[in-house]
Amino acid sequence: MSTPDEHALLRRAVALAAEARTGGDPPFGSLLADPAGTVLAEEHNTTLTDRDITAHPELKLARWAARELDPATAAHTTLYTSCQPCGMCEAAIRQAGLGRVVYALSNAQLLDIRPGDGRPPVPQHGPALLAEVRAVFEGYYD
Repeated sequence: MSTPDEHALLRRAVALAAEARTGGDPPFGSLLADPAGTVLAEEHNTTLTDRDITAHPELKLARWAARELDPATAAHTTLYTSCQPCGMCEAAIRQAGLGRVVYALSNAQLLDIRPGDGRPPVPQHGPALLAEVRAVFEGYYD
């Protein structure tokens, strides 16, 4: 699956994760590379120092790519990351149109290291008001 060049990029993502931890943030790091392996941008987690629960490196890179890259270029990038993206980041990666993700640590492996976060699931209820909300959405995606 991964080549020696990809391992080098993953090692950089892990180094970014170590930088995050040294700076007092959770240890997550990521970078975005083009098909030749050139690093386009890199980030690390700053959720604590920025007091922003969304300051995951994968999300920051997805935002950067959506702003700075045209869709064709974004589609050929690879996000190298220290840990498999969470659901929030995965959705942003998909929305930004990034080509693929290569990660070092899976979410299941992370749970072996850090079991749970102690937060209960948030109850969700719906759908409701289908006719009203459907009227707002219909035609938008045509």
